[in-house]
Amino acid sequence: MRRPNNSSSPSQVCPMLCGTWKKKWELISSSVIPKGITLTKDGMEFLSYARQVVEQTQLLEERYKNPVANRELFSVSSQHYAFVVEAFVSLLKKSDMEKYELFLRETRTWEIIDDVKNFRSEIGVLFLNGYNRDVLSKMLDDSHLKATHLFTAQPHIFVSKTNPLANKEVVKLEDLEDFPYLSYDQGTHNSFYFSEEILSQEHHKKSIVVSDRATLFNLLIGLDGYTIATGILNSNLNGDNIVSIPLDIDDPIELVYIQHEKASLSKMGEKFIEYLLEEVQFDK
Repeated sequence: MRRPNNSSSPSQVCPMLCGTWKKKWELISSSVIPKGITLTKDGMEFLSYARQVVEQTQLLEERYKNPVANRELFSVSSQHYAFVVEAFVSLLKKSDMEKYELFLRETRTWEIIDDVKNFRSEIGVLFLNGYNRDVLSKMLDDSHLKATHLFTAQPHIFVSKTNPLANKEVVKLEDLEDFPYLSYDQGTHNSFYFSEEILSQEHHKKSIVVSDRATLFNLLIGLDGYTIATGILNSNLNGDNIVSIPLDIDDPIELVYIQHEKASLSKMGEKFIEYLLEEVQFDK
């Protein structure tokens, strides 16, 4: 569609809109939150939405105020998967970009959905299985998000190569009882449905919760712990000290990427998904 001759360009309109919203935010934050006042739940929710609006206007200002100096913008939120990191690395190495601002957020399941819902990330990567599918699918529908199949993996455990289980061809659940079970923290949204590991709803005699992948792998090595995952390892990121062993259980793990139903993937988003699938070492 052609812009009318008397209309303003984005670079002209954006500073006016952004300036207006910045002034509104300053007014809101100073008048709604007097010193010594504690916010109600509704007040906190209101400020959260207002802050999101201001952040979005700042992004608009960055994008359109100086079109000559445009940077490539792209953001992904994901559960803790090495193949996602490698795909992100490939995206940078194989793209001819002089200026860019990219985000890779390894984060909690609820936050992945919230990031994509509020357009902080173009793509989110997470898993579905028989236990969490109905709950997460309902949450995605309510958030106007759609999930697209990437691949299906059979459950594996990750253990140190010095772990007594490391030489087994297949591991049964009863083999794991005396070893520490490692899982990722899900913060205040710690429902089992948001867990990054299957069987999180089951009782574990020894359990350790961590917040990042580096700590988890260090504890796999230092404490002979285990975690349950897709079985996909990358020696460039994980080194050679971790091994993957099939877990004898019928509970397929489906990896999906989510996007907002009102947004199409950018060229960078399409490339990222392409590189992500290249990292998978089995038939999809």
